Amino acid sequence: MPRRRPFTTLIAALALLLTGWAAEARSIIRDAEIERGLQELAAPILRAAGLPTSTRIIVVNDRTLNAFVADARHIFIHSGLLMRMEDPAELQAVLAHEAAHIANGHLTRRPANARSAQSAARMGLLLALAAGAASDNGRLGAGIAIGTGSTAARLFFAHTRAEEASADQAGLRYMVQAGIDPAAMLEVLEIFRGQEALSAGRQDPYVRTHPLTRDRVRSVEAFVNGRSGSAAGAESSAEAQYWFARTRAKLGGFLNAPRQTLRQAGRTDQGEIATLARAIAHHQNADAAQAISEVGRLLQMRPDDPYYQELQGQILFESRNFPQAVQAYARAVQLAPREPLILAGYGRALLAADTSSGNARAREVLEQAYARDPFDPRMLRDLALAYARGGNNGMASVVTAERYAILGRMEDAEIHANRASGLLPNGSGGWLRAQDVLRVAGAAQSRRNR
Repeated sequence: MPRRRPFTTLIAALALLLTGWAAEARSIIRDAEIERGLQELAAPILRAAGLPTSTRIIVVNDRTLNAFVADARHIFIHSGLLMRMEDPAELQAVLAHEAAHIANGHLTRRPANARSAQSAARMGLLLALAAGAASDNGRLGAGIAIGTGSTAARLFFAHTRAEEASADQAGLRYMVQAGIDPAAMLEVLEIFRGQEALSAGRQDPYVRTHPLTRDRVRSVEAFVNGRSGSAAGAESSAEAQYWFARTRAKLGGFLNAPRQTLRQAGRTDQGEIATLARAIAHHQNADAAQAISEVGRLLQMRPDDPYYQELQGQILFESRNFPQAVQAYARAVQLAPREPLILAGYGRALLAADTSSGNARAREVLEQAYARDPFDPRMLRDLALAYARGGNNGMASVVTAERYAILGRMEDAEIHANRASGLLPNGSGGWLRAQDVLRVAGAAQSRRNR
C-alpha cells in the first residue's frame, strides 16, 4: 500500500481554524534567503536551549511588534519586530526568549491545551502554515491567514507572568552559553517599556501576550549587571552581523517603499548589503535593467550564492524574460538542490517558457518541491498546470484539490477531489490523497452544519 502523507491531519486543522476563530488574519512571508538568514542567527540559541536546529523561524507579515511560539518546532516573529531590531543580538534575545517557552514546556503544560482537542488542531494549523503556505501572488510570498490578531488567539498565545520571568532567565542563560551579550535582552524590553500604560487598542500584541512587569525588568537588569563572564559586552560575530544585515535588507527591500530603500542604501555604497537593497528597490520600481545590473554586482561578489542566483531569476521572470529566468533558476538549483522554494521558482519559470521539454522538466522539479514542502499553494497551482500539460488530468485535479483545501475553499476542494477520484485508479497514491481531501471537506461541512 502506498505510504500516506500526513495531509489529512494538517488540512483538517486548517479547516477547523478557518471556520472557527481566525477572524483577524495575518500572512506568512516565505523567502529562501530570509529563512536561511534567520536559521543562521537562531542556530546558536537553539543549540544552547537543547532544541533541534531544524526548529523553524517563520516571519509573519505584520508591522506590529510581536513574536510567539505555537508548537515545539516553530517560532513566529512579526516583520515589524524584526525590522525594529538594530543589532543581531537583539533579534537573538527575542529568539532566546521564545525558545525558552518551548524548552520549558509552557505550551504543553497549559490545562486548556490538555482539555481541548480543538486547541491541538489549531496548533496543527500553524504547523501546516509554517510548513510552507504561500499565496498565489506576492513577490516574497504571503501565506494564508493565521489568526494571531483575534481575541482567541491572543488568549491562546498569552503567557503568565511566571512563564515570562522563567523564559527571560532561561533565554539569558542561552545567550551567555552561545557567547551573545545578554544585555541585548534588556534593550529589547526597553522597546516595550511603557506599552502597558497604553490602552489595549494602542498596545503592540507582544505586550498583550507577554506581560511586561517592573519585577521582570529588574530581574533581567540584575542578571545583566551581575554578569562578568565572556559574553558580557561581547560583540556579535561577523557572521551574525552579516546574516542580520542581509535578512533585513531583503525583507525591507520588498516591504518598504523603493524610494525609502534607495535613500537608505545610497548611490555610492558598493558594499554587498547596499547593493542587495538597491537591486530589490529597482525591481520594485519596475526598472529591470538597473535591478539586473545590481544583481550582477552581487554575483561578482558571491558567484556561488544560490539566493542571489534565485533573485536574478525572480527579477528576470517578473520582467517576462523567461528563457534567461530558467537559466538563472537552474543555476540556483544546482547550488541549492534541496531548497523547495528555489525548486518551485525554477518549475514556475520552466512552465512560463512553455516548451515540451521544459514542461516535462517542470513537473519533475515541482514534484521535488512538493516532496519537501507540500503546503505551498503557489507551487501546487504550478504543479497542477504541469500535470495538465502532460495529460495527467487526474493528478492535476488532486493537486488542485489540495491547494483549495489549504486555502480553506472546501467546496472547490471537494469538486476537484471527486473529479480526481473518477480519473485515477482506486488505491493509487493520487486517489488516496483525493480521499484525504474528501474526508476533510466532509468534516468541514459537518462542522458548518452544527
